[in-house]
Amino acid sequence: MMSLANTVLVLHAMIVLFIVGGLIAIWTGAAFGYAWARNRLLRIAHIVAIGIVATLAVVDLPCPLTVLEDRMRTGQSGAQGFIQRWVSAFLYFDFPVWVFTLAYVAFFLAVVVTWRRIPPRRAVQNDERAR
Repeated sequence: MMSLANTVLVLHAMIVLFIVGGLIAIWTGAAFGYAWARNRLLRIAHIVAIGIVATLAVVDLPCPLTVLEDRMRTGQSGAQGFIQRWVSAFLYFDFPVWVFTLAYVAFFLAVVVTWRRIPPRRAVQNDERAR
């Protein structure tokens, strides 16, 4: 069960990296004119991901991945492994809940502003590309 909890922890970290790193990558990619920065599917996945996080925080529901990992680790003892220790330190901070809610909503608003300032492109039909 411990390895499953570690898998959930790593998945959680990857989602956080996608959300935070995605915003940085979109602005950087757009500045350099990379087409992927305006990829509609990437941008939809990005705004939906932070939208879910912000909504859960506003309605005061805990993150399902955190809950799942906690349940998997309940009753287990022993030292944390190197990766688990650092990924946990990266993900979990001891601040009041309102701080996280404010941060998630502010980040969501930053993603919405990014959507407006660097709009994604519509998917191009194959026959339109040939023209």
